Amino acid sequence: MLTKRIIACLDVRDGNLAKSVKFVNTKDIGDPVKVAKEYYDDGLDELVFYDITASSDDRGIMLDVVERVARQVYIPFSVGGGIRNVDDANRLLMAGAEKINVNSAAVRRPDLISECSRAIGTQNTVLSVDIIKAAVSRDFPSGYQVVIDGGRKRTALDALEWSLRGEELGAGELVINSIDADGTKSGYEINLTRMIAEAVSIPVIASGGAGKPEHLLEVLTKGKADAALVASMVHYGDYTVRELKEWLHSRGVNIRLRF
Repeated sequence: MLTKRIIACLDVRDGNLAKSVKFVNTKDIGDPVKVAKEYYDDGLDELVFYDITASSDDRGIMLDVVERVARQVYIPFSVGGGIRNVDDANRLLMAGAEKINVNSAAVRRPDLISECSRAIGTQNTVLSVDIIKAAVSRDFPSGYQVVIDGGRKRTALDALEWSLRGEELGAGELVINSIDADGTKSGYEINLTRMIAEAVSIPVIASGGAGKPEHLLEVLTKGKADAALVASMVHYGDYTVRELKEWLHSRGVNIRLRF
């Protein structure tokens, strides 16, 4: 049985740790470098860093913040936001990232996924997909629609079809982020996560909605996710990474304990 992972998400805006609810009302809540070190020391499996305004502002990622975070953690570190070509990806790896996340730019130019996969490896190329519910139709047979630019723009892409296309193009992992659940702390979108996890053969990371340990247990079992991404529940001190991992372990989840 493969080990399940807990991944903390650091959304960064203007160099500050930020959090929103359903991608709106974003607030600055701390120092991403300090928080990354705290989570690493507490046993976190992996860290993902999103520069949440890089794509919408049409600029590159703030490499200085990536470098400072990378000096503090010795676990897999994934970075996304503003990656438009292989040169951007290579700069992030040189700054200390282990994986790169592509999202909006990949929707606009799908070949970006295959180019990055060939240049830096499939295992280092992650496709993040921001998703919102839609009426089931010919255009959206799964009932879920892909959105880009930090939730600002809806696309004509069906979420399941785009996830399968991303795997075909060379993505080594998928981050499935439900905008409807994002920041609500009311639970992951289990149907969405399970549907995609059952359709692809690469790891699926569930994102959006974590509020209590039971939510993680549900998405890692019923939702068939390989990893659960957390943000609000640890950023605001409701739970520690250590508490979450110990609780899941006590419920029979195969999770790495590193304290």
